Amino acid sequence: MRRPNILLTGTPGVGKTTLGKELASRAGMTYINVGDMAKEGELYEGFDEGYDCPILNEDRVIDELEDKMSEGGVIVDYHGCDFFPERWFHIVFVLRTENSLLYDRLESRGYKGKKLQDNIQCEIFQTLYEEAVLSYREEIVHQLPSNTPEDLERNLDQIVQWIEQWMKDNN
Repeated sequence: MRRPNILLTGTPGVGKTTLGKELASRAGMTYINVGDMAKEGELYEGFDEGYDCPILNEDRVIDELEDKMSEGGVIVDYHGCDFFPERWFHIVFVLRTENSLLYDRLESRGYKGKKLQDNIQCEIFQTLYEEAVLSYREEIVHQLPSNTPEDLERNLDQIVQWIEQWMKDNN
C-alpha cells in the first residue's frame, strides 16, 4: 500500500466534504463520500420518516468499498464510523464545530425539528468522537476544529504533512 487510508467523520455540517475533496486534490488521493456513493448505488434498506432520510445498508457499503480500501490512498467521508472495519484506516479525523456555527450550517441545509436538534446534541455530547475512539485504536483518532477557513487551511496542511511522513515511513 503506497498511500494511507483516512477516515473523516463528524456530525453532518462540520466540513468533512470540503476538507475531503480539497485533501484528495492536494495529496493525489481518492475521495469517497459514502452518502453520495450510497445514493448512486442505491445502497439502502429503507427510509427513516423521523429524520426524512434513507437508511444505509452498511453491509452493502462495506462490500462496495472493500477492493478500493485494500489498494490504499482513499479518503472516506461519512458521519458514522463504527461499521467500517478497523483494518481499513491508518488515521481517523473527527471534525468538530462550535454549536452556533453548526446550527446555522444545518439550518441552511434545510434541517428542521428533531433532525436539527439531534445533530446539535450529537455534537455537544461528542457522540461521533466517542464512536471513533471505541471503534479504532485511540492513538489513531484525532479531533480537529472546523469553524473557520483558517481552520480548514491548518487542517489541510497538518494532514498533508502527516500523509507525506506516512509515505516516507511506509514505502
